[in-house]
Amino acid sequence: MRTFDFIRDAVLPQYRERVAEYLVQYESVLLSDPAPSPELARDTANQLRGYLRGLNTTRVLGMADLEELDRRLADTWL
Repeated sequence: MRTFDFIRDAVLPQYRERVAEYLVQYESVLLSDPAPSPELARDTANQLRGYLRGLNTTRVLGMADLEELDRRLADTWL
């Protein structure tokens, strides 16, 4: 499953629409063609990791999902 699809599925249903609006911004940078510079990809991935930690803190996203997503982001863009 693609990382952004996994994020959308991990978010509680009542928050998916709002979170999807934010994800589009990250997705447009990280999945752009041509690929972003390594610095921009790393910075954007780190911002997304922080956003996901915030979702976890507010219980919009589960801890197990956060750990898997953090690993995927690190493996793909860091």
